[in-house]
Amino acid sequence: MTLVGLLQGVAVVLALEGIAYALAPGAMRRALRALAEAPEQRLRLGGLVAAVAGVGLAWALQP
Repeated sequence: MTLVGLLQGVAVVLALEGIAYALAPGAMRRALRALAEAPEQRLRLGGLVAAVAGVGLAWALQP
C-alpha cells in the first residue's frame, strides 16, 4: 500500500460522508445523536470491528 493509495481511501471516505450529509442531513443528525447517547463499551466494540474490517479489506484488495 502506498501513501497515494491511503490518501485515495481517505478521499473516498470524505466523499461518501459528504454525500450522506448532503442527501440526508436529518438522518445524519439523528445518527450522531444516537452515537452521543450510546454507551462507551458499544462505541469501542463498534470501532474495533470497523478497524479490523477496514484493515482486512485493505489487505484483501492488495494486488
